[in-house]
Amino acid sequence: MTRRSRQRRSRSPTMNSLETDLERPNIEDYLPSGSIQEPRGKLRLRDLLDISPTLTEAAGAIVDDSFTRCFKSIPSEPWNWNVYLFPLWCLGVIVRYGFLFPLRVLVLTLGWIIFLSCYFPVHTLLKGHDKLRKKLERGLVELICSFFVASWTGVIKYHGPRPSMRPRQVFVANHTSMIDFIVLEQMTAFAVIMQKHPGWVGLLQNTILESLGCIWFNRSESKDRGIVARKLREHVEGADNNPLLIFPEGTCVNNHYSVMFKKGAFELGCTVCPIAVKYNKIFVDAFWNSKKVRDIISVRAGLKKVPWDGYLKYSRPSPKHREQKQESFADSVLRRLEEK
Repeated sequence: MTRRSRQRRSRSPTMNSLETDLERPNIEDYLPSGSIQEPRGKLRLRDLLDISPTLTEAAGAIVDDSFTRCFKSIPSEPWNWNVYLFPLWCLGVIVRYGFLFPLRVLVLTLGWIIFLSCYFPVHTLLKGHDKLRKKLERGLVELICSFFVASWTGVIKYHGPRPSMRPRQVFVANHTSMIDFIVLEQMTAFAVIMQKHPGWVGLLQNTILESLGCIWFNRSESKDRGIVARKLREHVEGADNNPLLIFPEGTCVNNHYSVMFKKGAFELGCTVCPIAVKYNKIFVDAFWNSKKVRDIISVRAGLKKVPWDGYLKYSRPSPKHREQKQESFADSVLRRLEEK
């Protein structure tokens, strides 16, 4: 009896440990799949299938870049290539270019004649009456911008109150095209920040736009950044100055999206008034796409177009140029071998 009891006592710890192991839950069942590292070996098909959704999502994000979409022109869909609309389209071409286009040129020419005949006498004869001169010049600039919009047969709907001349405020707007300036100047004579240009554009800047209190800068001058910042602060402090208009995006966007604004307009310590400009694309897209100009230059110059920013321009070298490079490289190698 003593021997049997000893055998039972010696076997009981082993049986208890087995029963405990069976009742204990498996920790691996509660761990996420892939957390247990398997020994390294050959790449399995299962591993590739596990990471394929991640790779697909990453590739889709690269292809469908939301930032690139901000600078794409939406192509117009053809609507006139059928039997019953093509004759009407031909009639519309005759009306547009035979009647409306000369009428628009006439309206714009008449506007420039009225503007120049009134502006230069006001600008030269009222030198001693600055307040009256600025008021008349402001009204004449709004008038010529109205003639521009009339020549386009444009219909503009303004929302919200008219901008007032108050100190310590700046207006910021999205930028779609060069005509944004004319559309907004028709309502109020804004003072804007512009790049200094030579030629006839510089003449207009020095004579007409100078009367609005516009601020000029030159990208080639490193000191202009501090000068422009000082002029901006001085302009927003003046009570009699025209409202300051800034396009903080720094580039033209396709009017479907808006890119991040530069922070310079928000560091002036004054009230920021946002302006949203939206165009109706029924007849024409107002987006100023600079890539079209780039493509034309590339085709004319024989350059290859590349899709990344910076637009590295290069062309296929001629065989003669390649031979010259090969000869010069061979001569340099022979020279170094002789020196050794």
